[in-house]
Order: sequence, then structure tokens, then C-alpha cells
Amino acid sequence: MEQKTKVNAENGQQEILITREFDLPLELLFKAYEEPELIEQWMGTKVLKLESKKHGSYQFETSDGQGKVVFQANGVIHEFSPNKKIIRTFEMDNTPFGVQLEIYEFERLSDDTSKLNMRVIYESVTQRDQVLKLPFAQGINMAHNRIQDIVNKLK
Repeated sequence: MEQKTKVNAENGQQEILITREFDLPLELLFKAYEEPELIEQWMGTKVLKLESKKHGSYQFETSDGQGKVVFQANGVIHEFSPNKKIIRTFEMDNTPFGVQLEIYEFERLSDDTSKLNMRVIYESVTQRDQVLKLPFAQGINMAHNRIQDIVNKLK
């Protein structure tokens, strides 16, 4: 199956550029990153905290069937411009990966389509390359496919 989300990682760089076009109006795509209920659905994780504003913060947590926490992430929102841009840090607890900076830019293509441009910057090239050894591209494609399916129902 073709991966609709494109991941570009140039050798020797500390960043990954990710782009995806959605068959969703811009406002609905942005809502998928703004509303805790939608984030929980497409990420498959619990939103413990989400302050969608400049200087806000967030916390996510996922537990297994026995209630054991298997994933925790948090960060600070540095910029929050509705339907335009989110800049935030992202840090996973209990992993060797440090804090990363994420820049999300939302673009209207037509009344019914939009594009997400993500730039993820890591502390080092080595750290970025470690992330790329994981099934990163497959995972982000799956998440974006879920956004398309879940948010499409809100049309």
C-alpha cells in the first residue's frame, strides 16, 4: 500500500520533514491536533493534559490491558495559531530520545482539502538517525490515516 505521508530525512541533518495532504477542510484537520477527544482516537493514547495555547503544555499516556503505563510523552506549546501553526516540544519518558522540537504548519489547498507540513528537529543527527531505525514512517502513516478516517466522519 502506498504511504500517503511523505518522510524526508536528508543525510547529515538533525531534522525530518513530513508532509501529508488530507481530504479534509483545513479547520477539521487542525481540530485533530487541538481537541483531546480526537487526539485520543487517532493516537490511541490518553490525553492527561492539553492546553492548546501559547505557553500551554500537554501530557499523553498509554497503558496496556493490565493498566501498566507503556508510553508517556509531554511537552510545551510555544506557538498556537488556530488553523495555521503549532510549535511545541515533544519528549517521551523512559527512552534514550531527548527533547525534539516539532513545527506543524497547516495549509488550505481547497475548501475540502488541506496539507500538513511537519518539521521535527532533534538534538543531534545521531538521535534523528536512531528514530529513523524504528518503523517511524509506517507509524506516522498509520496515524495520519486514522486522522483522515476519524475526522472525515465530522464533515
